[in-house]
Amino acid sequence: MTFKLAQLAAFSFLAFTPACAQQDSGTPQNREEIEEIVRDYILENPEIIEQAIIKLQQRADAQEAEVSRQAIASASADLYESDADYSIGPDDAPVTMVEFFDYRCGFCKRSMEWTMDIPDAYDGKVRVIFKEFPILSPESEKAALAALAAGEQGRYAEMHRELMNLDNSSGFTPDEIDAAAERAGVDVARMRADMGSVRLQKVVADNKMLARRVGIDGTPAFLVGDQLVSGANQAAVTQMLDAAVEQAS
Repeated sequence: MTFKLAQLAAFSFLAFTPACAQQDSGTPQNREEIEEIVRDYILENPEIIEQAIIKLQQRADAQEAEVSRQAIASASADLYESDADYSIGPDDAPVTMVEFFDYRCGFCKRSMEWTMDIPDAYDGKVRVIFKEFPILSPESEKAALAALAAGEQGRYAEMHRELMNLDNSSGFTPDEIDAAAERAGVDVARMRADMGSVRLQKVVADNKMLARRVGIDGTPAFLVGDQLVSGANQAAVTQMLDAAVEQAS
């Protein structure tokens, strides 16, 4: 990205210069002379390229952020109002945060306790919605379906925590998922039956399509309003939440 921006900055400078560069006599210079002047100037003042790159990157970032905001706004109902989702915190909390995650994502695992504590940390002013986004392995999808099936029994949060605590190195075997379900107080036989339902499989498929719509291609990803934080950047998410809670007060 930086190399392309550097090329663009240089080419833009070259393209602009022939239109304005003139000899002292007022006669336009030929292309070779202009290019030599520009080249010498850039070599003597290399910071101009850096400044151009920074400006172009800022412009590109702003355009990308605006596209993301528009996409999130257009998908607001699916993000924040889906009956298929499970959440923690008061249903009438003034601020809602959405997390897209994968049960085999190491950063999601390390963020789990922090995420689960958010409603209490904000005195019930924030609700957290969980969006299964299993993209790392087939086992990720099995875990996502198990969590949704546990939710059918009112044990989603408990199963979520158990699955997040499973060791990635073991491969999330069926036996380990079943053991996690037992620890979460889930009826395993019923869970297994529900995991095969078209309805729950559609929830996972819809989440994947929704993620693509709003520009999410990795986990974890956090959304509040029309703002998106990609990755386990807790400081950025906290800043986003603080601003939203203050605005809602």
